[in-house]
Amino acid sequence: MEICWVRRGEKNAAVVSEVERAGVRYLTFPLLEESGLVSHGFATRLGGVSQGKFAQMNLSFTRGDDPDHVRENYRRMAKALEVDMERMVLAYQTHTTNVRRVTKEDGGKGILRERDYRDVDGLITDAPGITLVTFFADCVPLYFLDPVHRAIGLSHSGWRGTVRRMGRATLEAMGEAFGTRPKDVLACVGPSICRDCFEVGREVAEEFQKEFSRKYWDELFYEKENGKFQLDLWRSNEIILQEAGVLLEHIQVTDICTRCNPQYLFSHRFAGEERGNLAAFLCLKE
Repeated sequence: MEICWVRRGEKNAAVVSEVERAGVRYLTFPLLEESGLVSHGFATRLGGVSQGKFAQMNLSFTRGDDPDHVRENYRRMAKALEVDMERMVLAYQTHTTNVRRVTKEDGGKGILRERDYRDVDGLITDAPGITLVTFFADCVPLYFLDPVHRAIGLSHSGWRGTVRRMGRATLEAMGEAFGTRPKDVLACVGPSICRDCFEVGREVAEEFQKEFSRKYWDELFYEKENGKFQLDLWRSNEIILQEAGVLLEHIQVTDICTRCNPQYLFSHRFAGEERGNLAAFLCLKE
C-alpha cells in the first residue's frame, strides 16, 4: 500500500521507517531504534484480524469490536515487537495531562485485567519488559527515552493535551520519578494529523495564541477565508519539547499524517466514530 508522506525538507527526511514482521506492518523511529535500548512501534491498520470498519489492526476494546479479535491483534503486535503481551499496560485516556508511573505489578492492565486507574494520558516506567501502550486516531503520540537513567515515557497529546503541554508534563514526571534531565532525552512526535488536514475553530486558535509566544504563530496556524484555522500539532509539540529542555538534535518529528492515509491509519477526521484505534508501543529491553 502506498503511503502519502508529508515531506517538510531535509530536516525531516526519513524520520519514520516502515517495518513488516510476523505479518504485521508498523512504523518506527530510527532515533529510538539506533539506541538499542527499546522495542517500539506505531501500529498501522495492516496485519490484524478485525473486520469491517475495524479492519484490520484495531487495538481498542471500547469501540464495539469483537474483544477476541482485539486480543488477537495484541498478540500479533507483541510477536512482531518481540515483547510480552501479558506485561503490556494500557493508558485510560480522557485528554488530560495526567501521567502515571507504571511498575512491573501493573503488567496486563487493560488487556488481561481491569485497570485500577482512569484519566491517564501518559505512562512512564523504568521497569524493563513492561510495554507502555497509548491510543490514537489523529492525536499526537509522544515517545520519550532517557538513556542515562534507562527510563521511558509514552503520552497521548491531542490539541487539548498539546495546548496544556503534555510533553513537558511527561518530562517533569520522569524527572520526579527517575531523575531524568530533558537534555539527555530522545523524543519523537509520532504519526498524527498534519496541519493541512487539521481545521479548528477560532476558539482553539486563541488557546494556542495564549500559550505560545507570538513569534511562533505563523508556524503554528493560519486563518482561512471561512474564519477557520489550520493548526500544526507537530510543530507545536516540537516547540514544547525544545522549551522543556530537549535538544533539537534529540527530537524526531513524524512525516506521516493519519488523515492523509485513511486506508493505512485510522483517522477520526476521516471516518468519525466508524473506525478502530491505532496504538503506540514502547518497552525497555531486558
